[in-house]
Amino acid sequence: MPIPMARTARRPFRRPAATPATLAAALLLAGCASRSVDIPPAPANPAEFIAWSCERIVDEQDRVQLRAADVAYAVDERAGNNILALGLGISVFWPALLAARPVGVESTELARLKGRYEALVQAARGKQCPVAGPELPAARVAALPVALGERLVYEDRVDPRRPPAEKVLALTALRRDATELSDAGGALWRTDPAGNVLDAPPGALLWPRLLRPDLALGGITGGDMLVAGDPLLRARLRGQVVAMGPQTIGGRRFDAAVVELFGDAQRGDASTRLEGAIVIDRASGLLLRLDLRSADPAFTLQRRLLRVEPAAAAPR
Repeated sequence: MPIPMARTARRPFRRPAATPATLAAALLLAGCASRSVDIPPAPANPAEFIAWSCERIVDEQDRVQLRAADVAYAVDERAGNNILALGLGISVFWPALLAARPVGVESTELARLKGRYEALVQAARGKQCPVAGPELPAARVAALPVALGERLVYEDRVDPRRPPAEKVLALTALRRDATELSDAGGALWRTDPAGNVLDAPPGALLWPRLLRPDLALGGITGGDMLVAGDPLLRARLRGQVVAMGPQTIGGRRFDAAVVELFGDAQRGDASTRLEGAIVIDRASGLLLRLDLRSADPAFTLQRRLLRVEPAAAAPR
């Protein structure tokens, strides 16, 4: 598969050693906390959005809420709370963000996002915009490289000594917070706009919070990769966007982002190194390619999109 043209030099990650000073600073931050609902919104002017269409306002509301959930989750994860681990989706209910937040950068950003969201809501009311439903707006659907009902045909290889197998996922729903697909057995797969796999059948890999919204070239991300249905299998991964650009697969043009991955796969008390890369379509969040290498077979997989087939004709 061709690699996008835009690239950045690979920079190895190095985790700084924990010193008494850094540990003390972390504890100090943890002690100075406020709830996100108690953070006053940073003022934003609804007039900024008066010239926007209702569709654009809804799109921006989605983007703001996704970013707010991402900030809240990152703080929860660092603090060990994981209150948002079950996921909030697109429709963030702001009073539901009850987890403790440290003062500082995250508090400032949440205040900015909260203020921007409230201004967007006021602008939508002023324009008498209809309430947005769960389905993806028609304009955004038309801009995607895939369509409802089409089938994504992947090639899976778990062992280089064995022939690959095909996996077919049919696109069954396009929603604002997730894209839904089903396999040949009818099992549900759900991916979010950032490219995370939220739900998958038992034994399949999923990564609910590995990828962040609006990743740019050189951007850093991180999170867990899990095996659905097995609480003892987990990989902790870090990643960096090393390339971005157009890719054509089976005649379809995708806006690809290539994220280099590395980390450790854990099975009980044992762990083994894991590295690889993931390629997603930034427009739809759909997986284009996944390469994982590890001594643990649960996290060894090569999956690549071969083609997109048209929707099956309805029976007469």
